[in-house]
Amino acid sequence: MITIKDIATRLQVSPSTVGRALADDPRISAATKKKVTEVANEMGYVANLAARMMRGVSSNLIGLVLPDIRNSFYSTIAHALSKCVQGAGFQLMLSETEDDRMVELHHIRELTSANVAGIIIVPTARPHREATRLLKLLPHVQLIRRQAAIGDQYFGIDDTQALFDATNHLIALGHQRIAYLGGTDELPTGEARLQGYRKAIEAMPRNAGPGAELVRLGPPGSIDFGREAMRAILSQACAPTAVVAGSVRITQGIVEELTAQRIAVPEQLSVVGFGDEMGFSWWGPGLTTVGLPVHDLATACGLWFVHQIRENAAARAPYASIATATLIQRGSTRAPASAARERATAAVSRSKSPA
Repeated sequence: MITIKDIATRLQVSPSTVGRALADDPRISAATKKKVTEVANEMGYVANLAARMMRGVSSNLIGLVLPDIRNSFYSTIAHALSKCVQGAGFQLMLSETEDDRMVELHHIRELTSANVAGIIIVPTARPHREATRLLKLLPHVQLIRRQAAIGDQYFGIDDTQALFDATNHLIALGHQRIAYLGGTDELPTGEARLQGYRKAIEAMPRNAGPGAELVRLGPPGSIDFGREAMRAILSQACAPTAVVAGSVRITQGIVEELTAQRIAVPEQLSVVGFGDEMGFSWWGPGLTTVGLPVHDLATACGLWFVHQIRENAAARAPYASIATATLIQRGSTRAPASAARERATAAVSRSKSPA
């Protein structure tokens, strides 16, 4: 294995000079750092992480803790962050929690013991007290979800406005019975999205309330829940004329169930999804959905976080960056049949009225 002494011998400098150059010590000139890095790469030098940890030096690793990489929502985040931090000389270390607070605690302990430079986290619904304590020992930022116990540096999406706009789109088309299938309100994102749906329903003309029978909440990362919830909604005696989804995976479940039951969209049911996954644009008539700026949000988070680390984020001020979602209108939504008939009748009446 190539060592610092080997590099020093090759360059005819002291090992301490090489070590300081590789550690980006400000006492070493930029020209020397460049030469040392070039020779180290040429010789195949690999830094000894264990030795760095013993000296109390942070690694060049940034931890990413998220629920489920199988969800393309999070895989997009991981990909964007990886490219972003790599360009700044860091490497992303991925950990999955499956929304289990004890698994989350385990990963945070391991990342802390590895002296990571910082952690970017999509937290669980109820982070363990020890997890929040450990996070406060090093730079960290919350992404997508925000838990007050963890801190006040956060990058997210305006979930309330996103679901308000999605639901209001259906109301403007004339729908009165609009179902909502979303993530549990134990999660901050689930609570915010449900709030957006309810705000739109409560402001609806001739409002009769959202109706508990039209709301189904469950695991946001479960396609099975989306499928089962859609099946239950469709089996009601007075079925809704429209449905709006509150997560990417739940949307996928809804789409699968509607396809399996051969429900005509939008003739029998209007649908608004969440997220713009590959295939949503060509499913059926094209899925009207909430477009999320996931890649841009993750990139902004990564760039900001790297800057914080380099500027020694020990004294971090509160920071929040909230991105806006966009409703992408396609063919899966239209006026309900009853409203369409009413408008047609009104149009005929107007045409027959004397000028």
